[in-house]
Amino acid sequence: MVEPDRALDGRVALVTGGTSGIGRETALALADRGASVAIVGRDRKRGRAVARELEARGGGAEFYAAGLASQATVRRLADEFRGRHDRLDVLVHNAGLALDRRSETADGVEETLAVNHLAPFLLTRRLADLLVESAPARVVVVSSGLHERAAIRFDDLQLERGYDGLAAYSRSKLANVLFAYELAERLRGTGVTANAVDPGFVPSTALSRGASLRGRLALRLFSLLPLPFTRSVEEGARPVIRAASDPTLEGVTGKYFTDDGPTQSSPETYDERTRKRLWDVSAGLVGVSPELPVEPGARR
Repeated sequence: MVEPDRALDGRVALVTGGTSGIGRETALALADRGASVAIVGRDRKRGRAVARELEARGGGAEFYAAGLASQATVRRLADEFRGRHDRLDVLVHNAGLALDRRSETADGVEETLAVNHLAPFLLTRRLADLLVESAPARVVVVSSGLHERAAIRFDDLQLERGYDGLAAYSRSKLANVLFAYELAERLRGTGVTANAVDPGFVPSTALSRGASLRGRLALRLFSLLPLPFTRSVEEGARPVIRAASDPTLEGVTGKYFTDDGPTQSSPETYDERTRKRLWDVSAGLVGVSPELPVEPGARR
């Protein structure tokens, strides 16, 4: 048996949605590469089981029980992590949600946008200084090819008019790419990179937990059939793992990765005004300053 690459020895990684699917595969791969891995999820039993798997790989492991729809919970997660660690080398935003019906969080935000976009935005901001102090460090945001069918509409960002679940999900995935690109610009020169990843269509993940019975059954069927456009969890995790750990990608930032490597994302993702406006609007929705709490252009 070939020994796994140990490029992450001594590093600390945090993976949201790390208790199943792509997140679990990513966490295990990072542990195999030597990282101490903290995973975030809602299911305590499953989280503890994955933490034991990670420990069996020979590294440190932690589980944080957190539902990322709540901004207070995201803040608490960041505070708990900071209380245990003085560094963060890899931050993987993998947790995601798709809903058939419009729902709002306790913060009054459309839930798909809250979990898929605002939670990564807020968590990254709360941990940005740790990333800079640990540089070279990486932020990886799991998006989707469905971002290409979406557009940001600031006059109805939360789809209060004519809600459609697929449209809400696609828009949140577009927001992921815009966030990764803008974060890359704001952290340029700090040694922290930020990239978005498309894992492909992986029907056997927990993403559809909020879908209708018909939707869940359809995805279950897709996961069982050998269809050319579907991917296994292991296949979907490959570009995420690469973006998070490949030594040859050190310094590569502001890119959109698929299995083929850096790829062009939708034209809207390269609109600087849209990126900056979404950043400012997102900061307002989570009640923080748009400025990152780090010194731009300088390592500390």
